[in-house]
Order: sequence, then C-alpha cells, then structure tokens
Amino acid sequence: MRILGLDYGDRKIGVAVSDALGWTAQGLEVIVRTSEERDLKRLEQIVKDHEVEAIVLGLPKNMNGTVGPRGEISIAYAETLRQSLGLPVHLWDERLSTVSAERTLLEADVSRKKRRQVVDKMAATIILQTYLDYNSRR
Repeated sequence: MRILGLDYGDRKIGVAVSDALGWTAQGLEVIVRTSEERDLKRLEQIVKDHEVEAIVLGLPKNMNGTVGPRGEISIAYAETLRQSLGLPVHLWDERLSTVSAERTLLEADVSRKKRRQVVDKMAATIILQTYLDYNSRR
C-alpha cells in the first residue's frame, strides 16, 4: 500500500511517496502552486502513477500543540483532497519538519540555492517517514 506524503505551503507542495510495503518514504517532487485546479490535477496524476491508497498531509501546529490559522488551512485542504481524490487523508503533526529538513541539508553542505529547491520535498519525506514509523510500532 503506497502512501503519499504532502508538505502543503502557500507557494509550494512538497511531495513524497512510500515504498509498496509502507516502510520508507522517498521524496518525489515539489509542486509550485499555480491554481487549486492545476495542483489537484498534478496530485491526481501522481496518485494514479504510484497507485497511492492514502495521503498523509502535514498539519502545522503551534509549539504548544494548538492549531493556528496555517493549521486551519491544512485541515480545509485535507477535505478538498478527500473530495477531489476520493482517498483517506490523515493529518500528521509536522512541527519542526521543515527545520529538520533544513538542518539535514545544511549538514550535508547543500548550497543555499539547492536547499530552496528541495527543502519542501525533504519536509514531505520527513512527515511521511515519521507517520510510517509511528504506524509500524502500533
């Protein structure tokens, strides 16, 4: 069962996909947002190409665990994904996923320009991998 991981932002959507067994997450691409219709079409194609059966969408929470305005936007987008793609969408706490992705890229000595291009994809990978790890322990 392949699962799609998404890091949903104002300008970009980081995309990752699990392996068929649901053990590991691999970064797939970064969708530069243009319109909701176009973004959903691209996600629909990815779902079809990779035979995705579920989606994990990062839910940005405040450090105290509450959901702020950005989290509310993600919750609304989860419903849009459910209706448009007809798949279950699981919201997953993404606190510090982008910070972790940035740190990993810095430690790997990736240039600033390259980091900007891949940080969203890496954040999606971290979101999905933490979800997979959590479910494998249950």
